[in-house]
Amino acid sequence: MRLRPRPSHTTALLTGLTALAAALAVPPALGTPAAHATPAGRTAPAGRTAPAPDDCAPGQLCVWPQADFGGERRTYELSDTEIESCVPLPEGGGAASFVNRTGRPVTTYQSAECAETAEFDTYPGGGSWVPRSPYQVRAFKVWER
Repeated sequence: MRLRPRPSHTTALLTGLTALAAALAVPPALGTPAAHATPAGRTAPAGRTAPAPDDCAPGQLCVWPQADFGGERRTYELSDTEIESCVPLPEGGGAASFVNRTGRPVTTYQSAECAETAEFDTYPGGGSWVPRSPYQVRAFKVWER
């Protein structure tokens, strides 16, 4: 009787992690239309089209009320936004996803008053696509470079 060697726990773990990584981060095929892929290379959920880079023009901050860029987009122009001032989103009009193409860092706030006692994060201005904010965004600030 011939015994087969059993794979080590490390080999089994690496095999499982490799399969998981492949399932989560498979880049789209070269022939995938750009309109159906997010800038990060992930496809949009069924029934939704992820924003193309030109959906949110340079100099804009675009916000959506639903995750994965769902719902009606609201756009804020850099030229109409005072630098380093708290800009609250309309009441009931918070954002669950957004794109920062202002060319400047933008801090998003869970608080409508830009209070740092609640959650807040800063995103680079060269092009940040956030399909699922870690909290409901209720205000933002645009910073000098």
